[in-house]
Amino acid sequence: MNLDTHEIIKLIEGPQQPNRQGYDGLTIPQIMARHSVPGLSVAVIKDFQLHWAKGYGQADALAGTNVSTETLFQAASISKPVNVMAVLKAVQEGVFSLDDDVNSLLKSFRLPDNPYSNIPITARMLASHTSGLGDGFGFPGYEPGKPLPTIADIITGHSLSNVAKPEFSRTPFEAFKYSGAGSVILQQLLIDIMGEIYPEILQKSVLGPLKMCDSYFEQPLDSARDLNAARAHGSSGEALDVKWRVYPELAAAGLWTTPTDLAKFVIEVQKSILGTSNTVLDQAHAQSMVNPVGVGDYGLGFRILKEGQGWFFEHGGGNWGFRCRLFAHKLKGYGFVMMTNANQGTAVVSAVKERIETLYNWDSIAKPAI
Repeated sequence: MNLDTHEIIKLIEGPQQPNRQGYDGLTIPQIMARHSVPGLSVAVIKDFQLHWAKGYGQADALAGTNVSTETLFQAASISKPVNVMAVLKAVQEGVFSLDDDVNSLLKSFRLPDNPYSNIPITARMLASHTSGLGDGFGFPGYEPGKPLPTIADIITGHSLSNVAKPEFSRTPFEAFKYSGAGSVILQQLLIDIMGEIYPEILQKSVLGPLKMCDSYFEQPLDSARDLNAARAHGSSGEALDVKWRVYPELAAAGLWTTPTDLAKFVIEVQKSILGTSNTVLDQAHAQSMVNPVGVGDYGLGFRILKEGQGWFFEHGGGNWGFRCRLFAHKLKGYGFVMMTNANQGTAVVSAVKERIETLYNWDSIAKPAI
């Protein structure tokens, strides 16, 4: 099927046949309405390039503003692989090793003792969620204007922190356990070693080189950038009591960005693992992001999965009133990033994903064995 970009977008947006997930006959705006999702922003990658990007619905149901491709969304946990790229950049430059004892590098605090093991905790473990930390929680964020904890406060269980003090629950590399605390430890590791504030480190190492000009590790977002930011919405699509929450856990949940900017990040990873680009990372360090460490289904920063005949790297994200997903093929240079501004956004992302992969005939579609 030889279609131009406009025709492809029209087909994806329109009613679908046959029935998939019960959305036959529904357009994308109708699917959004079914799940009470005011806004959606989409970027599709093809042949290692941004193929198209488009916004749907309202960025702010209270103000009545519309989503554009420049509308900022909270990336939530998709912040984590961006952080890991910065960690790997420092490793590549010889600042420290992935297998150094993190406690020998940190200056702000020491990790809690692990009652199950004396094995040193390393950046490799933290980036792949295999350190033995047993937190497994998401960060709920803070209302604007409220006192914010430091990373040391979060790790040591200070009263300013609104999450439990992270503790070890197993031996390193025994099992995978998703750990937001591991990401913020890596955040503090970069700060302590580089001697700069975290947003500057990420700007210099990742966001600037990749020309992610609408991406900011800024919490809270300043008033000028907030003019272009989406509002958080609840499960019924209602505007929540504040426009967004604040996340001092920048590496785990603090990135404001667009699908178009995250597509640049994805494309760089895809090119780097094939050795056709090294804007940030060389081939070996890029491949470590998309190859499992040997325990669990994560590389350094990304979840790795097989769908149909294809192998993909991906990451989802969920902050208060925001849901998003990044999904990309390891070899063939295609994928998508979708961001929404509501708690039910995951259902919309799933429905649109199926339309995209079906129309583009991706390897994720089940095909008969040859």
